Amino acid sequence: MPVRATKRGSDRTALERDCDVLICGASFAGLAVARELAGSGAHVLMIDRYDIGERQTSACGIPTGWLHALDLQHSLRQTFDEIVVHTPFRSARWSLPWTFSTFDYPELCALLYAQAHHTRQPNPSSLTPAGSAHTNIEFEHATVTGRDGFVVHTDRGDLRAPLIVDALGWRRVLSSSAHPIQPPNARLSRGLEVHPAGSGKEMELWIDPRYVRSGYSWSFPAGDELRVGVGSFWPKHHVKEPTVRLAKDLGLPPDGYQGNWIPHQLRPAVEDGVFFVGDSAGHCLPVTAEGIRTALYFGLACGRELRTVLDGHATREDALRRYGGFSDSHAWKFRSLLQVQRAVGQLTPTRAITAMTRVLEHRRVADWAFEHYLRIAPPSFVNGNSRPSTGNARRLRAPATA
Repeated sequence: MPVRATKRGSDRTALERDCDVLICGASFAGLAVARELAGSGAHVLMIDRYDIGERQTSACGIPTGWLHALDLQHSLRQTFDEIVVHTPFRSARWSLPWTFSTFDYPELCALLYAQAHHTRQPNPSSLTPAGSAHTNIEFEHATVTGRDGFVVHTDRGDLRAPLIVDALGWRRVLSSSAHPIQPPNARLSRGLEVHPAGSGKEMELWIDPRYVRSGYSWSFPAGDELRVGVGSFWPKHHVKEPTVRLAKDLGLPPDGYQGNWIPHQLRPAVEDGVFFVGDSAGHCLPVTAEGIRTALYFGLACGRELRTVLDGHATREDALRRYGGFSDSHAWKFRSLLQVQRAVGQLTPTRAITAMTRVLEHRRVADWAFEHYLRIAPPSFVNGNSRPSTGNARRLRAPATA
């Protein structure tokens, strides 16, 4: 289990203040938002119950192009240009038209957080030298418990901001919906993995009912460790026993448990004046459960819209409308992948799923499929659609709570 780095005892003082932007959640999505606000001159407060980079909840893999586009390549641990897919009847080898890499979670988070403290240049991937102007961004440990209007309640006090981001994950804590998202009845997948020491050369997947009836299992090498786990599309199906069994079948000890619930349906990205990004908005791709790339992608988009408000080029309502529309424009892609996810769940025990894996062994088919998959959230987005800033943030006031 991870060691908590949160403040305790006398260090856990009251936290009540106003800020220009309040980012709730300090993992991929929240850090991507903060990155886009660098150099804005705004007072940005980021809060999370855990320290930045403290609590990894996934296998931490991403198309390599994203690491380079965001200048995060120093966190890279291992790169793959193929996927080996096992079914009960045979194994297939898929060649990728781009590479996929595993990375170190604490290091990647630290790199993103450092970028949030530098002034953005016209090229979003470049940073100014050390010692130049910095954004007034703070990080504090706090657990978010709810919201009334533009007042966010935490276990350390109330925080107020005219621009609020929920990047807290699948619980969607800042939603005012009367129907909370709770497993196992919500549309969530569940995943668990172990991190034994070891090494490997191949990224492997199992579509095999011996481990999970509807879902898949994996082994992702990452330098000096292996990330081995099981993910189920049916939230009522437990995954600990099959995870332990898969590790045993691979000759590995089940060391270093970690897991999480995974949304597999897009949710509204804006609600009642709040921006939702990452898992809180369902920004996790069905079938593959890939949510890191999309959290970064939509986090950048959210941050750019917030930047237009701070620079005085748009109102909060303009930004909410545009960001919500941007997220909604991807709905058909998520729906299409959800249909594939359902098909995989229905076909897994049969030879049909093996036939599907064989089709992707053809290079032209694989190139077409994986290029389209990458375009859902392409790395080229990092260097596109950026809006240069004056560096003088517009001061906003949070509307009074009724």
